[in-house]
Parts: sequence; C-alpha cells; structure tokens
Amino acid sequence: MEFSVRIPFVELLGFELQQFEGGEAEIGFKPSDDHLNSFDVVHGGASMTLLDVVMAHAARSVQPDMGCVTIEMKTSFMRAAKGPLTAKGKLLHRTATMAFTEGSIFDAAGKLCAHATGTFKFVARLPVGAGSVQPFNRISTD
Repeated sequence: MEFSVRIPFVELLGFELQQFEGGEAEIGFKPSDDHLNSFDVVHGGASMTLLDVVMAHAARSVQPDMGCVTIEMKTSFMRAAKGPLTAKGKLLHRTATMAFTEGSIFDAAGKLCAHATGTFKFVARLPVGAGSVQPFNRISTD
C-alpha cells in the first residue's frame, strides 16, 4: 500500500503503510544500522517519528483529502525497540478541526515498545513543489 502523499522524511526512514482506513492505520518499519542509537537499539527519535506518522494517518484515514499537523504528542517508552517494528494508530475522537489519537509500537514478538497520544489539527491540502507559495501563520515578533 502506498502513502497517499509524498513525505520525504518517511521515505528516508523506509516506513511501509499497511493499513489506512476507518480511523486506524498501521505502518511497518525495518530499522537499519542508521536508525540505531549508541545502545544498538532503535533511536527514540525514529520511534517518535513512527508514532507521529501512524497517528496522523489514523486521523487522516477518515478524511484523506485533508492534511493534518501535529499540535502535541506525549510518548512513553516501555522497552528497547529492536528488529522489525509495527506501529498501530487509532483515532479516538475528532471534531470538525481536531483529531485525538493514540499509537503503539510493537516488536516482532508482539511486545509493546512505546505508546503515544497525539492531537492533530486538520488543514486543507495546498499545492506543493517548485514555484508554489504556501502561506504560514506565525506569531508576529514585531
């Protein structure tokens, strides 16, 4: 299954979308040596990215024409993540503009490695690529 949008960082990490429907998403990840920390286990940043992406996809699965951006995320690590991993995301609740989600990472033995909750804001998809200008809301520092 292909991701519905191109996410260069996700391509770099090698995530594989396995499920994307009905408020749920599943992503496989086969970490390479480049994804490990100094203890030879998956780096926490790679795990957090996996959780962020799977939760966002769970949110988007109910309205794939919309994008969503992360508002906040809390992650708990239960055990070191090794080998092929599976991340599962679930949409818990949504409003017209917000999605409340959870995600978990499991190792090949089905053991829980990490869990997260996340809040996402639905945003309209805008054209991307050379020559396109994307408006960005920011807080003025003037």
